Amino acid sequence: MYAVVKTGGKQHKVVVGETFSVELLDADAGAVVTLPALLVSDGENIITGEDAANATVTAEVLGHGKADKVIVFKFKKRKGYKRTRGHRQNLTLVKVTDIALAGAKKAPKAKAAEVAVVEAVEVKPAVKKPVVKKAAAVSAEAKPAVKKPAVKKAAAASAKAKPAVKKPAAKKPAAKKPAAKKTTKPAESAE
Repeated sequence: MYAVVKTGGKQHKVVVGETFSVELLDADAGAVVTLPALLVSDGENIITGEDAANATVTAEVLGHGKADKVIVFKFKKRKGYKRTRGHRQNLTLVKVTDIALAGAKKAPKAKAAEVAVVEAVEVKPAVKKPVVKKAAAVSAEAKPAVKKPAVKKAAAASAKAKPAVKKPAAKKPAAKKPAAKKTTKPAESAE
């Protein structure tokens, strides 16, 4: 018998006795959780829909941990922009203890006090909002920034503004010309 359960926005095919990891569940280690079933198969029949929703998949939380690090690298060519960040997803390790159809089997009484029901509730990490300075926010709301090519800005500025007085460029020292070669003429004899 196997079942397909949905938790953490992902679907997992599980069998009794199987250990697998899911996104972080709000339950302590050793607690028993009930996972919502989407499909249940007993070998001959496949049950889906509302009948599968009535089935219970019971699992025991073994512990919490983190996944392997995923490197997030952002790069924009010819702009000098490089950002490297890492991410480790929080996970919960669970072991399936029972798959029951339509309440045929109940959870053991000894662990009934620890049962925590998890029904399509996803634990979302707190999202940090970017810090925006008030002056920047006001100017962004007032007028959206549009980048224009620098050539147009210079042409527009020169058309609107008075002609600017240009400073004379610093004079470079004159290049030295090579000295003319002196040739010696044979002395004319004075006669």
